[in-house]
Amino acid sequence: MKPIIKIENLKREFKMGDEIVHALKGIDLTINEGEFVTIMGTSGSGKSTFLNVLGCLDQPTSGTYELDGVLVKDLNKNQLAEIRNTKIGFIFQSYNLLARTSALENVELPLLYNSKVSAEERRERAVKALKQVGLESRMGHVPSQLSGGQQQRVAIARALVNHPIILLADEATGNLDTRTSYEVMNLFQELNDQGITIGFVTHEDDIARFSKRTVILRDGLIKEDKTVENRLIARDELIKLPKAE
Repeated sequence: MKPIIKIENLKREFKMGDEIVHALKGIDLTINEGEFVTIMGTSGSGKSTFLNVLGCLDQPTSGTYELDGVLVKDLNKNQLAEIRNTKIGFIFQSYNLLARTSALENVELPLLYNSKVSAEERRERAVKALKQVGLESRMGHVPSQLSGGQQQRVAIARALVNHPIILLADEATGNLDTRTSYEVMNLFQELNDQGITIGFVTHEDDIARFSKRTVILRDGLIKEDKTVENRLIARDELIKLPKAE
């Protein structure tokens, strides 16, 4: 198995006035290609800090973080920006779509910063990503014309368009009702079945059961790292839900 993420003794400290806050106290974690890992933890557990480090939005105070065989701490600002744009696909709770821009143009956005991709290829890849998430009939719609679940699908398509090595999702179902959440988890399971590696931050136990592995953070340390037993299949769970009115 090829490691996508390899972390050893990772620590992150913040100075708050005269105090030093130890947000991460020595994390060891490997995520291999093709895994679907949920990262859980209550408020103050360090999971947001950890996600920022994973996403190369923040640097650890000490320890090592290798992403796809590259030591992150050796990279300058421009190299970090390139890694964020080409190696990592981010998905947020609040979708973060541009309001006056069509679904297709929102998905094209990360490719605007990739000089190797022509306008024609950019359009082709955006169309393909929207088809991948089942939104080919909504390409010209702006976010206000889309439901919450559809907006999150646009955000997932945007995360896929650069062919990242890992998708990092932060509470991606947090703003969605149960049925829509399960539909989004069904999409994540389908993407994972295609070989896409996923790191998924959630505080919801039922959502974690759709993944293959759960890592639980508490007080800046990994308290549990376990394989998900009796994994839920979102497609089956959707059938069990009461019919929508």
